[in-house]
Amino acid sequence: MATRDGSDETYVVGLCNRILGESALTQHRFDWLLGDPGAGGRRVKLPVDAYWPGHQLVVEYRELQHDQPTPHFDKPDRLTVSGVHRGEQRALYDARRDTDIPAHGLRLVIIRPSDLDADNRGRLRRSKESDLAALQKILAPDSDEDRVTDSFRTWLLAGGWTPVAPTDRWSDLEAVRGKERLICKAKGRTSEKGIDADIAYGQLLRRMTSQDPHTRYALVVPSSSAKAATRVPAHVRWLLRIDVYEVTDDNRVRQLTH
Repeated sequence: MATRDGSDETYVVGLCNRILGESALTQHRFDWLLGDPGAGGRRVKLPVDAYWPGHQLVVEYRELQHDQPTPHFDKPDRLTVSGVHRGEQRALYDARRDTDIPAHGLRLVIIRPSDLDADNRGRLRRSKESDLAALQKILAPDSDEDRVTDSFRTWLLAGGWTPVAPTDRWSDLEAVRGKERLICKAKGRTSEKGIDADIAYGQLLRRMTSQDPHTRYALVVPSSSAKAATRVPAHVRWLLRIDVYEVTDDNRVRQLTH
């Protein structure tokens, strides 16, 4: 389903398409992102503004009515199935998106008019050059660790894995495939490669609460830390069920077996 032609949302999504090199699925609905039940108990799937499957990225463009009272949109004299007026329901559903989308292994980026060239009413002036520059910064991973995590998540999905909400809130990523479960710790570029690798191993050891032989653990590092991550002998990593993966500078993933 397409977004409203000519809207600021359509304009923003179009610029994101240019930056990402992929066309978004607009107003996409996931089976697991649901509204509150109506009188008959039915729960409607909530749409997201734009979803790029290849990037495992969701963008929400939140205009002013998402952050401040707007009677025209809020309809305070009319209750929704959530038992509150539309403005309060909008806030509830925004919070649900903020929680559930990352919990399902997707990256969520929220863009507001104030992030781009907008007037005091929140309407975009559509200054393409400056808006593209702003969006490129917004869409870039926040850190190299985010880049490593995002690349590994995309690689897992291509291999038939399904990211799930981590059983341990300190895990960077967790995924399942059939009976298999993979619990991951990711590291980005660092000047203390050896120390950071040792810390990451310790963090994985503390997460080894399951005796299920189908559960394995992954240490995911950039190329610059691959040597430090493989200082632990391969036979020890095998006994601990720890696999080491390298994410290259161009975001390719390979398992390190030496």
